[in-house]
Amino acid sequence: MTAHAGGRYKYGIDFAAIDALDFHTHVEIDGCGHRSMDDELIEASEKYFKSGAERTPTIESIAAHYRERNMAAIVFTVDAASASGHQPNSVEQIAEKAAEFNDVLIPFGSVDPLQGRAAVKRLRALVEGYGVKGFKFHPSMQGFEPNDRRYYPIYEALAEYGVPALFHTGQTGIGAGLPGGHGIKLRYSDPMLLDDVAADFPELTIVMAHPAVPWVDAQISIASHKANVYLDLSGWSPKYFPPQLVRAVNGLLRNKALFGSDFPVIQVDRWRADFAELDIKPEVKPLIFKRNAFDVLGIEIESRTA
Repeated sequence: MTAHAGGRYKYGIDFAAIDALDFHTHVEIDGCGHRSMDDELIEASEKYFKSGAERTPTIESIAAHYRERNMAAIVFTVDAASASGHQPNSVEQIAEKAAEFNDVLIPFGSVDPLQGRAAVKRLRALVEGYGVKGFKFHPSMQGFEPNDRRYYPIYEALAEYGVPALFHTGQTGIGAGLPGGHGIKLRYSDPMLLDDVAADFPELTIVMAHPAVPWVDAQISIASHKANVYLDLSGWSPKYFPPQLVRAVNGLLRNKALFGSDFPVIQVDRWRADFAELDIKPEVKPLIFKRNAFDVLGIEIESRTA
């Protein structure tokens, strides 16, 4: 069964039984062997993260990986075709495959903001035809300033459907170490640009992905000020988390922080082992690993089909 041929994606996850929900998992290859980025970016990313693992696992192997760990994962790619000149791996196929493995995977969509009205049209098709549960944006890769009003129709559609927007923030390993960073501009991923969006769309749930180095203090301020803004902790080993972020997650932002690994570049087992070394209060850990993510997704833990 596929989402498009057999209906919209529906949750099949036993949310009460899983140990954790990884809010940040990349699918970087599709069934035709097409990868999400060009070879130069893939190679630079491998060098930057030094993960020592398969860089482009299939969605089937991703599902097995998380099932073995009694975890669920949100899966996505990034459509940066206009800015990069490289067509992404299939967003639709991710949703279709997630429907096959809906006991463990949750699909997010992606649209290219630079495509204007076509992006809004595709967003609607992904929600209505494939049942995606949120959308991933990477302003630096996609080459756009999130608070530019030309992109507001995208946020209006997201708010209409009640699905969250996950935005990359801060430094990126994509293009790191290459001349000119492969043309990727970090300033587009300053979280302060999202503060405007959060203020103008209070009904839209926004998740800031990653510790937003070098703007972590701004990230903490935004998440604590805006009720509709959360953050995920992916993309960095927890042993490298800035100390002010650890303090905030342990206190002020205990209901705003989400577990995310950035798999496959950050391995789930490594992230969790390093996180266990942090001085996080026992009552905060379940919030980070599951409860806060359920709030973002609008999931009632008593129901498998929320």
